Amino acid sequence: MIQRIQTVYLALAFLVTGVLPFVFPIWTLANGKVEYFMMHMPFVVLFGLSTAISVLSISFYKKRQHQFVLGRLNMILNLILLGLLIYRSLSLPGEAPAVSEKGIGMFLPAIAIVFLVLANKAIKRDEDLVKSVDRLR
Repeated sequence: MIQRIQTVYLALAFLVTGVLPFVFPIWTLANGKVEYFMMHMPFVVLFGLSTAISVLSISFYKKRQHQFVLGRLNMILNLILLGLLIYRSLSLPGEAPAVSEKGIGMFLPAIAIVFLVLANKAIKRDEDLVKSVDRLR
């Protein structure tokens, strides 16, 4: 059923990776220029994949095992995205412009990971409940 709690968590993960990156900047450079994720192609691709996997996972509400696997895949993707954002912000000033201030957009993948973990816990709980009912038959 689509009205389960994991759908809410997956929708929140979709919101965090699909909508909020357009609102919050990733970081502010030393010269005062604000940078959003759209200015870097790897971030666009990874945020887009994460958003697509969240929507796909919501659409698999009848297949809990597929939902669980897609949630894990999405967590790995968000960990990679978070690692790239941290690497980019900590890169040497000679290689890239110095990042003077980190924005909230830098931590959006971490927030998405929290929602995905909560969704996977709810999916696992539903799967265990269905298995326990099947044993009683």
